[in-house]
Amino acid sequence: MDRFDAMQAFARVVETGSFTKAAATLHMSRTTVTQLVQQLEARLRVRLLNRTTRQVNVTADGAAYYERVVQLLADMDDAETSLSSAAAAPRGRLRVDVPSPFARLVLVPALPQFHARYPDIQLDLGVSDRRVDLIGEHVDCVVRGGTITDQSLIARHVGDLQLGVYAAPAYLQRMGMPAHPRELEDSAHRIVGFLWARTGKPLSIAMRRGDESLKVQGRYVVALDDGNAYLAAGLAGLGVLWLPDYMAKAPAASGALVRLFEGWQLDPMPMHIAFPPNRHVSAKVRVFIDWVIELMAEHAPLARQPPA
Repeated sequence: MDRFDAMQAFARVVETGSFTKAAATLHMSRTTVTQLVQQLEARLRVRLLNRTTRQVNVTADGAAYYERVVQLLADMDDAETSLSSAAAAPRGRLRVDVPSPFARLVLVPALPQFHARYPDIQLDLGVSDRRVDLIGEHVDCVVRGGTITDQSLIARHVGDLQLGVYAAPAYLQRMGMPAHPRELEDSAHRIVGFLWARTGKPLSIAMRRGDESLKVQGRYVVALDDGNAYLAAGLAGLGVLWLPDYMAKAPAASGALVRLFEGWQLDPMPMHIAFPPNRHVSAKVRVFIDWVIELMAEHAPLARQPPA
């Protein structure tokens, strides 16, 4: 029995929940995967998986072993890719989590270029705006907007999202055009709330015009924790939105959204890539970070700092 192959087969069965799916991703036969897991259990003298005719579930011992196996496989992969020949052509499995609008509008459309450049990297892409436990969930890195407050992670500032305030024509016909941002606080106007993952509370926006500055919270009829759903609610006329330019570009161009408060500026939202503080960053993570920086330079470049 090849212990590496056996551990890899076991981990993939846990992740896919199926011997058949694990075999397909490993380019092995189902019989081979089954035999490898059985041989591993025999060597360890514990049952790692409970099998039924309908499903495969990991046992308590199997779950504990899986946590160690995933880290061991990742360390072995990093050791191999740290060699000069492997670093020149990064390969292996890369687990990333990114916000849903960024995935839909920026990252996924550009993935063919990434795959052409790095054909041996297998990308497992989580699409969410939730808070991710990178170490506990074995995620290599995340792309997130806002300030990274988790001091256990290394965060790299990769871009700044320029923001604007928008509303659907149907909303403006019903509620009228607000003349001043403060009307969103003390009138019948409503916003669409975006629930910030770190606090679970709606995001507020700082706005300024000349010497005048204020922070707008607004009142909402619906608040959401997903960027795509947030945009959909605004397009449905449920309230006023604060949107990054890359999300607003297409609906504003088509007339589905109207920009409000011309002359007012919103503080840009910083974008970061965060990753665990390992002894070294693997080649596949490093090239992914560099590629995201290229995308940010096109879609959300770093804001120029004001002169001192």
